[in-house]
Amino acid sequence: MEPEASATAARPTLVAVARRAGVSPSTASLAFSGAGPVSDTTRAKVLAAAAELDYAGPDPRAQSLRLGRSGIIGVIMEDRLRDAFRDPMNIAMLDGIADELGLLGSGLLLLTNTGEGPGSLYSAPVDAVVLIGCSTRLTESVNVFRQRGIPMVAIEAERMEGVLPVDLDNREASAALAGHLRDLGHERAAMVTLPLEISHERGLLTPQRENDSEGFTATSRIRGVRDVFPDTGGVVAAGSFIEEGELAARELLADRDSRPTAIIAQSDLLAVGVIRAAEELGYSVPGDLSVVGFDGIRLDSITTHDLTTMVQPAVEKGRATGRGILALLAGESPDPIAFTSTFHPGATTAPPPR
Repeated sequence: MEPEASATAARPTLVAVARRAGVSPSTASLAFSGAGPVSDTTRAKVLAAAAELDYAGPDPRAQSLRLGRSGIIGVIMEDRLRDAFRDPMNIAMLDGIADELGLLGSGLLLLTNTGEGPGSLYSAPVDAVVLIGCSTRLTESVNVFRQRGIPMVAIEAERMEGVLPVDLDNREASAALAGHLRDLGHERAAMVTLPLEISHERGLLTPQRENDSEGFTATSRIRGVRDVFPDTGGVVAAGSFIEEGELAARELLADRDSRPTAIIAQSDLLAVGVIRAAEELGYSVPGDLSVVGFDGIRLDSITTHDLTTMVQPAVEKGRATGRGILALLAGESPDPIAFTSTFHPGATTAPPPR
């Protein structure tokens, strides 16, 4: 067997391909990249020569060094990936981002590590960064990327200098849901919220936890409900999952005498869990208990209920984020982006039982 070094030395090069095709190395390079004025005939000759020599094309790492870009957009999510991909909203936003960035030929690198060292988000070779569902404590991460001159876009986060915001009307939309329940006559409402801490700890919604919350979206939606029901309590879920909604509902409905007549869930998946638990406990929805959600995802495969909810444009949020990245990389200064949710009056709300 030949030594590995000999095998490496024998690998074909772009120069060898150019020589075989009878063109200059620069013409051969343009033929591979498709970025220059190369005729179809010449490109065909170069590709045929490459096939004969078993040459796969220029090393993309070398091209990145020449261009000063990696062709990679980092997407930072604080959830573990196995949890993040259980949320249809994350998938829809990533679809939208990928749709737009495909025009640039960039790839997405999903990052969840906030530590230092090889493989961390601080050392990732990215051209730009998207922050999705991150906590309110982003100062360190943002400062690192700002120092590196990396453009940043944040979806539903606190306003930060040098970061393009993509906002959703979380507070206003949640207030509208609560107002809908109040107009129906409900006085005892409760919330099932998204996680408030990075640790995703399940438990009662206490004033201390609410005050110390690191969950920007969850806090905004809580405040919207508080605008209508100032003293409403609730349960903090460990994630936007059906089983978490079930656990929260069982706790909220344990005392039949003091139970809420309406539950405001901060996601549709949580709302489905609330409905399942309520029906297992013998409550009818909406006869005994009204339930509202948030997101507007398709639920026909997991429930027969037409959920009353707020529909958010998740895919378009992703596309707008992608367009924002493209504008920042082009040296432009795009304006902040804001989206509005749409109320869907389903069949899971009704006046409270007498």
